[in-house]
Amino acid sequence: MRRIILALSIATLTACDAPQSGPPGEPDTSASAGPLPAPDTTRVVLFIGTSLTAGYGVGEDAAWPAVIQAMIDSAGLPYRVANAGISGETSAGGLRRIDWSLQQPADVLVLELGANDALRGLETRQLRANLDSIMARARELYPDIALVIIGMEAPPNLGGAYTRAFREVFAGLARRHDAALVPFLLDGVAADASLNIDDGIHPNAAGHRIMARTVWRTLELVLRERMTRPRARARTAGAAAQPDSSERP
Repeated sequence: MRRIILALSIATLTACDAPQSGPPGEPDTSASAGPLPAPDTTRVVLFIGTSLTAGYGVGEDAAWPAVIQAMIDSAGLPYRVANAGISGETSAGGLRRIDWSLQQPADVLVLELGANDALRGLETRQLRANLDSIMARARELYPDIALVIIGMEAPPNLGGAYTRAFREVFAGLARRHDAALVPFLLDGVAADASLNIDDGIHPNAAGHRIMARTVWRTLELVLRERMTRPRARARTAGAAAQPDSSERP
């Protein structure tokens, strides 16, 4: 029964999702007052993901990346979380937007994509290619960036061969790119009604806190190791081009 509920949860992950607006416009810098601020020495942890990262049903302030920020602060680490989660996001969408997402320097990239690809029955080799390209592009733009890939499970009703191949995509890419791996974001949360909102699909605030702890066990080690290196610097100068918003999923 739990496997059936998990299958329904993952397979309908985006049923309630509505893609959000495109990349924000440039801030208004036409006026300023007072002295220039001191240079920001805070490092950036960029989260790219689906509605799970965006905080569908609970809001970004209660989503697991925000909980991670509180954990970072408690640990006294100089990192700032940047949440680029989008409801309905796919690996193809993440790839189209990676240059825009990485316009700001990022010391650590946390990648949570794949659930919506399973919903669409995307071939695992295409999922692998998309995520591989995202990770390679991140390293191309920022050679010293640390990578964390978040695993997801495919619905069992897609068949054993697919679910095994789907799971191996994340483990294989972690090995290929020397990235840290979180095997399953929803571990301990999926199929537990007390940890999900009324749709039975998206985690509630308590569920997001569990997800944050699941990720933190891996991410904390990455953040501390990354502190031994210089801050992220782009390989080449110049702003990355914005993606075509008409291609949003």
